[in-house]
Amino acid sequence: MNLLKIWQSDARRAPDTRHVDTCDGVRAIAVLMVGWFHIWQQSWLYPEVHLFGRDISLDPFVRSGYIWVDILILISGFCLYLPWARARREGAAHPRTLDFYVRRLIRIEPSYLLAVLIMLVLAVAGGAYLTPSAMRRDLLAHLTYTHMFFFDTYYATNLGGALWTLAVEMQFYLLFPLLAYAFCRLPVLTFAAMTGAALAFRGVVGIWFADVGMYFNQLPAYLDVFACGMAAAAVHVRLSECRHNAVTRLLCTAGTVLAIWALLEVCRGQATCATTEEIRMGQMNRRLIMGMLGGSLLVLSAHAGLVVRKLLSNPATRFVSAVSMQFYIWHQSLAVWILQARLVPSEYETPNFAGDLVWQKQYTFVCFALAFALSALLTFGFERPVARALQRAWQRRKAG
Repeated sequence: MNLLKIWQSDARRAPDTRHVDTCDGVRAIAVLMVGWFHIWQQSWLYPEVHLFGRDISLDPFVRSGYIWVDILILISGFCLYLPWARARREGAAHPRTLDFYVRRLIRIEPSYLLAVLIMLVLAVAGGAYLTPSAMRRDLLAHLTYTHMFFFDTYYATNLGGALWTLAVEMQFYLLFPLLAYAFCRLPVLTFAAMTGAALAFRGVVGIWFADVGMYFNQLPAYLDVFACGMAAAAVHVRLSECRHNAVTRLLCTAGTVLAIWALLEVCRGQATCATTEEIRMGQMNRRLIMGMLGGSLLVLSAHAGLVVRKLLSNPATRFVSAVSMQFYIWHQSLAVWILQARLVPSEYETPNFAGDLVWQKQYTFVCFALAFALSALLTFGFERPVARALQRAWQRRKAG
């Protein structure tokens, strides 16, 4: 009887428009898949699960794990626009542009600078730079978030391969207040314009360049993904005003399952790409569908039944979501360092090439364990205390 009352009460509960709890779960899935892919690049562990008397290979999903970067970028667009969507529905004032920029800098800049500093020290100590000018160029490009514009500071950088996404994010932040204002006034037209610009950019890149490596991850190629996230935030706020019942919860639950299945099918298709160029073109060609399916998952899961929401919002997913930025920044470099230092012993000189299964499993576990330990340390020991201190300083300055 108590379970029935809980179920009935939950069915009528209006979803939160300030903190979308299931977003934590979607972010956790995305960052884990990206992390698994980068660790797989070093381990070459092809995972399988034994289920119902069958061996089911997870290899296609791990090998295409990089495509979940699109979902992380989608979530960024969703979370950025959520306060604007809420203000629009409530008739309140939009967030102030200066406050937005300060919050973004407080959120990103300290952790980013710390990562650049540590990796720079390690690179210099290891003699990674052939000339002082190469070091200065790499450092300056990263400090200005322009490192994606140059091959030697993007693909050949010594300052961490994962930092390119933060460059995309910071470039988008510059445009976001203008795009958010336009989205509030003319949502359909703005969505169409952002999507059209991304499709046009990717189309031109695919036609004009035999090698799209320097272009397929630039900001214009992601505008439709950001737009899908912003649209999902607007839809979520609008649906939160509707009356919910058991039927709508059930429909949204079914929709959530369908969206996850469709995303996995997209990943399975991406895994069939063989060459580097096919992988890049495949990612560009699947980017819009990833954005649309990811946006649908964010909305549907937030309005789904209690079981789905608990699966996506629980202490484990909230922890992974909380440390996700630090995990994303550090996991790839950490995996390389663990391999180079031979921290996990093996009788083989190159255990990943030799297929040393024991080593592969141990190495994968150690990479994830150390990555999460370091991420928790940096999140709760550095990122959040620094953010709180800077936020207090900003509030005092505004008050003064």
